Amino acid sequence: MKFVRIIFMLAVCLVVAASAAAAYGETTRTEVSWVALIADLVAASGNPSDQAFERIDADTERMQDPVALSVAEHWKKVWADPDYRLYMYGTDDPAEIPVTGRHAFVVLGYALQNGGMADELIGRCDAAAAAALAFPESVLVCSGGATGGNNPERNTEAGLMKAYLTEKHGIAPERIFTDERAMTTEENARNTLAILQEQQIETITIVTSSYHQKWGQTLYNAMSARYRQNNGYSVEIVGNWCWPVKKGEFTERSGMKIVVRQMCSILELPADQIARISELFR
Repeated sequence: MKFVRIIFMLAVCLVVAASAAAAYGETTRTEVSWVALIADLVAASGNPSDQAFERIDADTERMQDPVALSVAEHWKKVWADPDYRLYMYGTDDPAEIPVTGRHAFVVLGYALQNGGMADELIGRCDAAAAAALAFPESVLVCSGGATGGNNPERNTEAGLMKAYLTEKHGIAPERIFTDERAMTTEENARNTLAILQEQQIETITIVTSSYHQKWGQTLYNAMSARYRQNNGYSVEIVGNWCWPVKKGEFTERSGMKIVVRQMCSILELPADQIARISELFR
């Protein structure tokens, strides 16, 4: 009997050890895959090719993660397709923006100057107003907190944006929803998903400056994929609408570096993986 008990205990230990090893191996493969996937996404942005897309597809096939698949497919469309079109205020007709379903224009804020709106933020609002007038069934979601120095009244980007849109452009206030807490683009995405869910929004168009469009879309797409896992709700990005800005010192790669860091935060990757991913931009 003692021998049988010993054999039984050894068998249990082997099963537990095997299960732990399998779990560890799965975790390790997943962690390595996120690093590999993001590396391949960044590489494809600079050199899009069939081979680059095949590597991305192999990464997502190995991961079997719907969030990874969503991130990869959107990245290929927005960052790695040289023919991806940005719709520009002042050049394009806002009526051409592809809008479907119960829709919202999500207007991203810009740092306040002395408690007031900078010219760039005014431009984003003018663009948003043109889009809102072209699509009167759509709502607007303005996002941005009390940013900038010398702002003793703690004015918020979203609050000033709503006031400008209603007073300057005559947009009905009940069409405008606000997030007055966000201090970064990542927080824009985190905070507004709940608003979009409350309003039963199915599709969105990001309204921001031209250099910021891909950045904003990437974070909203990643956040929506994570939100679907946790809350059963997601929103589809169906269009873009840009206030045209030339940023000589702000290259697409420098913007990509920031968006990758913020996307890693949304994905809740551990610090060691983020450090490895950061090495891609050295």
